Amino acid sequence: MRSLLGPLHRWVWLDTARRARKLLRFAETEADGGRDLVRAAEMTTDSLLRRHFLRHARDEQRHAELFRGRGAALLRVLPQPPRSGYRADWLAPGERGLDDLRVEELEVDALLAFLHLSEKSAATDFARYRDVLQHDPPTRAVFEEILRDEAHHMNYTFSQLVRVSPQHHRWLLWRARLGRLWKGYLRLAIALAGGISWLILTVLYFTLLPPFAYFAKRSARQEPAGWRPVSAERNASLDRQY
Repeated sequence: MRSLLGPLHRWVWLDTARRARKLLRFAETEADGGRDLVRAAEMTTDSLLRRHFLRHARDEQRHAELFRGRGAALLRVLPQPPRSGYRADWLAPGERGLDDLRVEELEVDALLAFLHLSEKSAATDFARYRDVLQHDPPTRAVFEEILRDEAHHMNYTFSQLVRVSPQHHRWLLWRARLGRLWKGYLRLAIALAGGISWLILTVLYFTLLPPFAYFAKRSARQEPAGWRPVSAERNASLDRQY
C-alpha cells in the first residue's frame, strides 16, 4: 500500500504553493491539538499524566512553529501570491489532533487511546512525506525532527494507557480505531460528494444550457432590428400616463 501511495504523495508535495498551504494547515492542526492537550492537563487529577500532557502540548506548539515557519518560507520564494488551489487533504492528511473531540467529555483512558492512534497515524504519514521530499531538504528536515517527537508520543500514550487501564486497554484501542474509521469514512464521503456534485453540475451545464442558448439566439434573430414605430392609438395624447 505504501508503494502505491508513493506516486500520489510525490505529486501532492511536488507543487511549491500546495506544499506551503499544506504545511500551514498542519501548523493549525498542531496548534489546536496543543491547546486541547493543555485543557486535558488542567482536567486530569493524575500528576504524572499532567506532566506528560503539558510536555506533549509544548511539542505540538513547537511543531506548529516549525510547520508555520517552513510554510511561510516557501510562500516567500514564490514569484506571485498563490491562488487558493486544490490541497488534496484526503490524499495527504496531517495529524488529526483531537479531531474536534470534546476533551471534557472523555475519560482519560479513552483520550489516551485516541492520542496513541492519532500519533501513530501521524508518524506513518509524516514518514511517507519525508521519503518523497528529496527535492526539498529543509521541509524534509522539518518532518524528520517532528518524527522524533511522534515516537515519544506514541510510547508514552501507550504505556500510560496500560497503566491507567490494564484490563481494558486493548478494547479501548479497538473502540478508538472504530471511531477513527467512521470519521475517515465521513471525510471520504464528503470528498466524493463534492466530486460527484461537480461532475453533475458540469454535465448539466454542457447538456441543458446549449439548447436554451440556441433558442434564445434564434428568437433574437426573428426580432426586427432598430426602432419600431408606435401605433397612433398609443401616441395620440401626452396628457395621460397610459
